[in-house]
Amino acid sequence: MSQTVPEKTTDDEKPAEGGEEEKREKADTAPEQRPPAWAARRDLIEHSPRNLAGNLVQGSQYGLTGGGVVHGNISFHMGGDHETLALSGEIPSDSLARMSVAFVEGAPFAEALARLRDERVLVLSGGDSTGRRAAALMLLHRLGAGPIRSIDSTTSPAAVRDLLSVPAGYLLANMAVSRTRPLRETHLLAMREQLIRRNGHLVITVAESATRLDLAHLSWEPPPIEEILAAHVQARRGTSGWAQVRKLAAVSGFLNQDHNPAEAADFARQLVAVLTGDATEEDLSAYGAESAQTQVESWFTDDTKHLRDKAFLLSLGVFDRAPYVLAAELADSLFLLLHAVEDPNRHQGVPVFGSSRAARLGLARARGYQETEVTAWGPVDQYMAAFKDDALPTRLLDTAWMLYPSARPALVAWLRELATDGRPLVRTRASAAAAVLTKSDLSSGLAHLVEPWAQGRSYATRLAAANTLTLAHLLKAPAIPEILHDWCVGEDENLRWTAIRAYGLLGPVLRDKALKALIAATREYCRTRDRATEPVEGELNDELLELVEAVQLLLLSARGPVLAELSRLADDDPSVRGPLLSAFLLACEQEDEEAASHPLVLEWYAGALGESGSQADQLTALWRLALNDRRHTDQALAIMADWVRHAEQAPAAEPVLARLVMDLARKPSEIRRLGHLLRTMPGGDGGPPPPVAGRLLTAVPRQTLGEENR
Repeated sequence: MSQTVPEKTTDDEKPAEGGEEEKREKADTAPEQRPPAWAARRDLIEHSPRNLAGNLVQGSQYGLTGGGVVHGNISFHMGGDHETLALSGEIPSDSLARMSVAFVEGAPFAEALARLRDERVLVLSGGDSTGRRAAALMLLHRLGAGPIRSIDSTTSPAAVRDLLSVPAGYLLANMAVSRTRPLRETHLLAMREQLIRRNGHLVITVAESATRLDLAHLSWEPPPIEEILAAHVQARRGTSGWAQVRKLAAVSGFLNQDHNPAEAADFARQLVAVLTGDATEEDLSAYGAESAQTQVESWFTDDTKHLRDKAFLLSLGVFDRAPYVLAAELADSLFLLLHAVEDPNRHQGVPVFGSSRAARLGLARARGYQETEVTAWGPVDQYMAAFKDDALPTRLLDTAWMLYPSARPALVAWLRELATDGRPLVRTRASAAAAVLTKSDLSSGLAHLVEPWAQGRSYATRLAAANTLTLAHLLKAPAIPEILHDWCVGEDENLRWTAIRAYGLLGPVLRDKALKALIAATREYCRTRDRATEPVEGELNDELLELVEAVQLLLLSARGPVLAELSRLADDDPSVRGPLLSAFLLACEQEDEEAASHPLVLEWYAGALGESGSQADQLTALWRLALNDRRHTDQALAIMADWVRHAEQAPAAEPVLARLVMDLARKPSEIRRLGHLLRTMPGGDGGPPPPVAGRLLTAVPRQTLGEENR
């Protein structure tokens, strides 16, 4: 056979690559694996944020604040770099004296004071909002270094020496150092020389990530927040006042969460207001929510924070309690998308070796911890990251979506990328984040995320839409049942698919509506198809398979009421009998992965035998219908053989299976069919029937067997 050889082309003649739309279309039509609905449901449960819905109905959440403590007309903020000391020159001594009354020294204070006294210059490093600036002021104040002067934070390291001109204590808070303008040991030596000459002392505060390994510094850690809170209340109302407010539930709630010194001081002012009658206990709850929102907004609006850090905050909001590397890796792609919105004319790369892990977690008020993650290949150790305040992930996403709409294009593009990622955790978290955004703004969430996903030809995106609607309903987003109903009865096949899957997932919380909608959809499907061309088992088309799997999910999750309706319909309504029996047998195939692969329906049947009611009879009735339906007989016998082989490995299942076989072996045709199966089925290794098959054969009435043999 001759082949046509394409002519060579020059680079100029080569066709241009397709645009983004063409690439998406090719990706949309590429073959993709479609996991069973039960496996997809398991991924949704395993990888969704742990308390996605629960966090929204808990009591008042005390969170973060950007405030400080006001002494007179001077505001001393004890937070991080974004809270700059708005003074230049000498700091009033009376303000320092008032601050000293409520200051708690903490563990490193004594060592820091001794080093400052001996070495004249001290570099105090610490994370954002650890109170390192307040500690520096108190070190100089308690050393008795004379008047304390503030040096501008943007002063270069080489220029500091010339500013140390008089006998005084000097504070250079949040010194602006970087890789291109580092603080070196030679700078400190020059400063020390000048301080000795002028009889002065200097404290420099820097971020933990800004210190060099070869630079002498002391890491500042704040004292326990309860001690700070108590000190500020006692400074105004004495020990009796603190004892009175310490009993309040709001105080316990505040202390159970992560807070910094500035927030403790701010909350102390609210407690003093309660003691003086200027506020009520109910006001404390409102203060908690307002302060948390204030902190989140300050993260986004703080110009001293890099856009990459803000992208990490949002990424961690999506990947809270997930591997840190995921949040960091995917934050970089979000950063590039945000940068393209903020500065579209300038190309932006990503620093390969940027902020340290500890610095990023510190900025986010998050903690890192080791945890064993269970994977399909066994347990794997992972370094996880989680916000210390469980309410922060949802608050971060909601704030970015609702208060900063310029970020929406980047967030939408990012979540669309995540929804087609190869990792189940990433895909599920994309749906969870989309659910939060949809709850915040239903029309925008639907238009930007859910509907484009649902209308796509890709299984992954339609599943993302179904998962999003499921989680949005659990978050109490409005109108989700109405949307599912409209899609389920509509003409768009992809929207119908999405609604059917969501109904299956929402079975436990939307049981009656889901069951009614799925039965109606099944009846409509069967009505519009010619029964003569109805596919045989194993060749179900996509829409029928999705209906069958949705009913399977509903049956296994909602159990009793769904079983009763399926049993009735399968017996009374031949038009839907086939799909309903397919769903039942699919449920019978499903195993419990956490319980040594026990068949879920067999366990259900075992439990039903010991209870009053008709569930055992209904399960038996469905089994009998499946065995006697020519379209399902072979599948039903294959599942029964699997159950027999399971009983060989799990002896407790044998008497349960014997009871089922006995109840199914009533008519001569049923006895012949089950007897033939038990005598001829292969064992687990493909050899002769397992011994348990012979024992189960005795469950068939002997007299009837004798008549059959004759």
